[in-house]
Amino acid sequence: APTVAGLARGLARGEYSSVELTRACLERIAAGQPELNAFVTVTAEGALSAAQAADDARAAGRAGPLTGVPIAHKDIFCTEGVRTTCGSKMLAEFVSPYDATVVAGLKVAGTVMLGKLNMDEFAMGSSNETSFFGPVRNPWDPALVPGGSSGGSLVDAKTVEAGVAGATAVAKEVSKAGKPKKEAPAEGAAEPKAEKKPKAAKPAPTEGGKDGELFGV
Repeated sequence: APTVAGLARGLARGEYSSVELTRACLERIAAGQPELNAFVTVTAEGALSAAQAADDARAAGRAGPLTGVPIAHKDIFCTEGVRTTCGSKMLAEFVSPYDATVVAGLKVAGTVMLGKLNMDEFAMGSSNETSFFGPVRNPWDPALVPGGSSGGSLVDAKTVEAGVAGATAVAKEVSKAGKPKKEAPAEGAAEPKAEKKPKAAKPAPTEGGKDGELFGV
């Protein structure tokens, strides 16, 4: 299963873009939500906008360790402009005017919020069956509970895992499509020989040590 560090490495290496990864995750959420009920709110438009901003920042050399990594917040954390329900009917339409400290920090770090995750009402439960928005189902066996009170978070981890696979496949197809095809030589023509490159001069030893050593360290 992918980790945050693994996702960050994939983005840094260009294995997929944040937009590709985010789009793949959103597709998985849409496919699984009717059965698994992991999300209370999905912020698809905002997620894609944040993912594009993350890709732009990376292209400009301004990416941090978490730039472009998709996440989702348990619905107990306040998110500015997005409803925060705590899984309760009492807060079903409450839209927070500010971000919780952890949400603000992750936003500054460049993460991409996919939405708000279902949970036991006010985090009081261990099976995620007490949410006003309905129980969360286990992604490995929908007949079972996922545990709680953060049941939606478990399902989201499985969603991101599938999203990585989807984004990687998309990136590979894009990469293949973008590579020019090598033309075959005309019949009877010999393959051109590659020119020999002159050998690079051996670098002088750095101060305090042999080649490649820095001050003898």
